[in-house]
Amino acid sequence: MLFEGRQSKFENVVRAFSAELYRYAYWLCRERFLAEDLVQETFTRAWQSWEGLRDDKAVKSWLYTILRNEHARLFEKKRIEIDETQELDEVVDSGSMNAYESFEMRDAIEALPKSYREPLLLQVLGGFNCSEIAGTMNISEGAVMTRLTRARLALRKLTGQATERKEKVR
Repeated sequence: MLFEGRQSKFENVVRAFSAELYRYAYWLCRERFLAEDLVQETFTRAWQSWEGLRDDKAVKSWLYTILRNEHARLFEKKRIEIDETQELDEVVDSGSMNAYESFEMRDAIEALPKSYREPLLLQVLGGFNCSEIAGTMNISEGAVMTRLTRARLALRKLTGQATERKEKVR
């Protein structure tokens, strides 16, 4: 009976957070199947440590922290392979309504330093507030706010420069 209650509660957590964890995992690794594996491993580790969770309100940030750590573990073991023969046109999502702007924004986000990109993605994709991001990244809330501000300014600058280049070409 106790196991059923624990399992039911965990299943509710899986249903509630799997989609947004997948979005964050995909942003981290840019591979569909790898993102799915990361989310699966996140929930496996969460289930193994479920008894140790003290605060039910911290589940979301706890899961994101596990996911982030799982992604980091990938780089402990293997080196990223880059396919230099792949054409840029193959990378662009042709199903998007405005593929150019989508690609431009992804490019701008990728150009950000990791220390700015990660808190921005946690806020935008994960919906975390500054204190949750601080806990996930093990930095102060002030550092999170500074990084978020700098990330937004850098994105404006990067996307503004691209817009100016586009208008000069016309």
